[in-house]
Amino acid sequence: MEIQPTLINAARTGDTAYLQSLLTEGVDVNINDEKGYTPLIIACYNNRLEAARLLITAGADVNAADIGGNTALMGVCFKGYPEIARLLIESGANLNLQHGNGGTALMFATMFGRNELVRLMLDYGADRNITEFRGLTALDLAIQQGNKQAVELLDTQT
Repeated sequence: MEIQPTLINAARTGDTAYLQSLLTEGVDVNINDEKGYTPLIIACYNNRLEAARLLITAGADVNAADIGGNTALMGVCFKGYPEIARLLIESGANLNLQHGNGGTALMFATMFGRNELVRLMLDYGADRNITEFRGLTALDLAIQQGNKQAVELLDTQT
């Protein structure tokens, strides 16, 4: 049995019992696939809160990134999973990491209308002044997307 696809698949489906058995056998919780996805990135992207919690408890790197520089926090801000975002942040995720084009988790939340996550990221201290590769901030992206609620949040919160 090849461990990496098995562990990634268990994270994808949220099979915590199988994840636990693999972790008990001592598999590397931070193993990644050909795209750089770790089990934690996959669990988070697929809204598997309990699997994410188990992986973090087992030592998963909350700031690990895929080959494009995308982290689990960026993925949940794109998809819109505030519970998992809170878990990642409270487990030490860096709110201000930038992927290959300079985007941040806050920018993902802004661009995709995940305004509950915009608020959450700001409440936890995400830097609203970071610029991506074109020089745009999260506020600029909110304006560009016509995301009025995010514009209000980014323009008024300090």
